[in-house]
Amino acid sequence: MAVNDRKNIRRRLAVLLASVAVCVNGVHPLSVRAQGSSVGLSAVADDDAKMLLRANELVYNRDVERITASGGVQIYYNRYRMVAQRVEYDQQSGRVIARGNIELIEPDGNRIYADELDVTDDFGEGFLNALRVETTDNTRIAAESAERLPGDLMVLNNGVYTACLPCAKKPGRAPLWQVKAERVVQNGQTHTVRLENARFELFGMPIGFLPFIEVPDHTVERKSGFLFPTMSLSDKLGFGITVPYYHVFAPHMDATLSPTYYTGQGVLLQGEVRNRFETGEHKFRFAGIDQRDPGAFDTGTSDYNAETRFMAASEGRFEINPRWTFGWDVMVQSDNNFSKTYTLDGVSDDVFRNEVYLTGLGKRNYFDLRAFYFNVQDTAADNLLERRQAIVYPSLDYQYIAPESVAGGELSITTNFTNLSRREEDFYYQGTTARYPGLDGNYTRFSTEAEWKRTFTTPGGLLLTPLLAARGDALRHNSGTPTLTWDGNTYSYYSLEDSGAYGRYMVTAGLEARYPFLISTDSSSHIIEPIAQIFVRPDEPLAGGLPNEDAQSFVFDATTLFERDKFSGYDRIEGGTRANVGIRYTGSFDNGVGLHGIFGQSYHLAGLNSFDTDDLVNAGANSGLETDRSDYVGMAGISLPFGVSVEAGARFDHDSFNLERTDTSVSYSSARLSSSLIYTQIEAQPEYGSSEDTDLLQSSSSFRINENWSVSGGAIWDLNGQEVIQRNVGLSYADECTIFTLAYADEGPSSTNASDWTVSARITFRTLGDIDLGSGSLE
Repeated sequence: MAVNDRKNIRRRLAVLLASVAVCVNGVHPLSVRAQGSSVGLSAVADDDAKMLLRANELVYNRDVERITASGGVQIYYNRYRMVAQRVEYDQQSGRVIARGNIELIEPDGNRIYADELDVTDDFGEGFLNALRVETTDNTRIAAESAERLPGDLMVLNNGVYTACLPCAKKPGRAPLWQVKAERVVQNGQTHTVRLENARFELFGMPIGFLPFIEVPDHTVERKSGFLFPTMSLSDKLGFGITVPYYHVFAPHMDATLSPTYYTGQGVLLQGEVRNRFETGEHKFRFAGIDQRDPGAFDTGTSDYNAETRFMAASEGRFEINPRWTFGWDVMVQSDNNFSKTYTLDGVSDDVFRNEVYLTGLGKRNYFDLRAFYFNVQDTAADNLLERRQAIVYPSLDYQYIAPESVAGGELSITTNFTNLSRREEDFYYQGTTARYPGLDGNYTRFSTEAEWKRTFTTPGGLLLTPLLAARGDALRHNSGTPTLTWDGNTYSYYSLEDSGAYGRYMVTAGLEARYPFLISTDSSSHIIEPIAQIFVRPDEPLAGGLPNEDAQSFVFDATTLFERDKFSGYDRIEGGTRANVGIRYTGSFDNGVGLHGIFGQSYHLAGLNSFDTDDLVNAGANSGLETDRSDYVGMAGISLPFGVSVEAGARFDHDSFNLERTDTSVSYSSARLSSSLIYTQIEAQPEYGSSEDTDLLQSSSSFRINENWSVSGGAIWDLNGQEVIQRNVGLSYADECTIFTLAYADEGPSSTNASDWTVSARITFRTLGDIDLGSGSLE
């Protein structure tokens, strides 16, 4: 056979392989569009590309100009692989015909099966019989026939599409779900796929029908049109159905408009407009409703008093350069609970934090500048809690670590600047004391601290870490004497310094000594590490005499035992000379058991004890540190090889050794069951504001019934109040093509939510999309 003839055969066989790909290119746009991949024609190689052809017989009839390969035909060309019983190319008619158990494997791994292929060599026209396609993402398409028509049209007759695998025991059984259509028409010019007389089947039963539906093909990344509807159900809003509409304005800009009809409250209109830029992105959200029945809400609440309600929100983030980022996330609404009541996307948290920020991150330094405004979303009509929140403009945090060692040690500098104001004082009486956590007026503070530390190792293994630190603060406030009237009595805090500017400083010299030693046996290893610290400092300047905005919460336990400054923020400084002593243990066994623990105590040695001074919120009261010899704190845990882990932390009275606080958690994890139980017990702290003991029990569990079904649930109990604070239960199903979840949640009598309970459900069909009922979670 002449060389030119061999090249001609190779070229025509390339046409055959490519034509099969072209014919099926339009029959599975759903999976392609959802998964973001592309199935179809790869570039055909040039005449010099190598081809492998194997057949029992190859005939080239020059008289009728027909090339025929028959008997177990195998072709490999340009990364395509095909087998068939017979392949013919008619040069006179320009048609390529393949027959008998055709299987084509495309370069990307998709498999195409057919009984017969007849296509022109310019791909303009042709058809396939008994077509079946299996893609790499386990989607399947089948059709009685497929035709390629002039005008770049592809028609699939009696097509079936599914992302479900066939049943291993009964391959002929209908899949969990499938989409059937009498005709599927792909228009290569408009880049759309039209499904005519389409119906959706679940368990072989039709549950939805559309005369036609048109979707973009795999070449289109985004196209305007309606999205899957979502549904919701709650006791105050009723049943709601949302039909979102997605619109593309430009390659960098799109929007979603989502009107929702609630049987109880009418039509809610919400939307989101998205813009992408070269260096960042911006989102604008809006929503509004004219409530049909405000009386459905509890009398006197913000939801009850509101009729016309609206919200607008803006979120942006921009990368100035690889180290600097600028952004914001802000929201305004007509009343304080609209977004939470209607679970508006992205703005429905109990407290929505409006912020504008600028951050920078270097190799050894960090910069964060932010301004805050807090939207407290609750049912109170007077919006008092929000007015009691501080407006922060701004807060600056900066940390620098010297790139080179200084005197052989590490030098770091930490800086904080805070400027805030408050419109309404936040005073209340709780336990046995009056508390003043929020002063009305303005407050400004600038703090900076330098710290140096270095670790030395002695020949005997003792680790010594000397530490030096110096801090300075400049601050100003204009608040008057806090005064509270409660139950006919008047309380005032006279220790607050008069309005004006103040300065304070703190210098610290410290030393930490650790002596870890290892004990090894044939089946285990143990590390025991005694630790002792001492910090020498002057008394805290103006202790309790300045506003306290960020050092109000305080828990003394094993995690804070070895902290140099145990206060949680900058507004208080721990002063006086203090020693911390304890022991840390870690053990591991060959059978997979692991142990760890810490136990110790803190001692106030000299000077003023900062935890035993007056404070606007009595931050150190009942903490276990207010005495010269602190309470004992400890933590211990064990992990077992069969999935059980137990951890407990406790604080014991330094005299009686009675339990003052307990935090215990037990968890179990296996292939079928995952469960956790957390118990928190806190003795009454009347001076800190808690006049009663606190006993909370929290549980969460998930049980896998079989390969597909699982059930989960959780609850929080107030053991003292004898009430359930929160509970939820959920059921879920998952396989390779479908995920279904159903959940119910409610909260106890103390809940501030507008709705007492919610039901949520979601069903996800892989490659097609989601159908939502509510927005609850099974977590």
